[in-house]
Amino acid sequence: MCTEKIPVEKLSVDLMIPSEVTVSKEENQIRVSGKLGTLKRDLSKIPIKVDIVQDSIKISSYGKRKRDFAIINTAKSILNNMISGVERGYTYRLKVVFAHFPISVKVKGSEVHVENIFGERAPRIAMIVGSSTKVKTSGDDVLVTGPSIEDVSQTAANIESSTKIKGKDQRVFLDGIYIYSREAGIT
Repeated sequence: MCTEKIPVEKLSVDLMIPSEVTVSKEENQIRVSGKLGTLKRDLSKIPIKVDIVQDSIKISSYGKRKRDFAIINTAKSILNNMISGVERGYTYRLKVVFAHFPISVKVKGSEVHVENIFGERAPRIAMIVGSSTKVKTSGDDVLVTGPSIEDVSQTAANIESSTKIKGKDQRVFLDGIYIYSREAGIT
């Protein structure tokens, strides 16, 4: 019987940090700062180890199975989205479509008010997620921008889903606000 412990190779992935972005780690909180702001993310629920080595982030797992490789790549995608978000940002473009009743969109604080959809008197309200997410309206276009892809995409989805009508055929009743473009970079 062998009492010698066999070393287990662990999976690891390196992610380069651009020169204009700073990354810091406090316990399991990762903080990424750049020209568009600062993003924080808690990675304590993900079974990985994150180390910041000079100008790269080393993500390593505690095993070497297919599941561990998938978890490492998920964490790499999260951190990569944070880095590109504070560097370039994200933009979602939405289009206001109506056939009869003209829809108006107004931004009030941390809410987007969609008025006169299907002739309704009360406005439909969609929440803006995140403190750094910006919503601009110009004519029939709605522009959602920000450094966090989760906040920007959830805000755009909130606006789109607030205009859905229930109990009607959506192929006939096409009035609403629809996402038509997703871009990396704030325009």
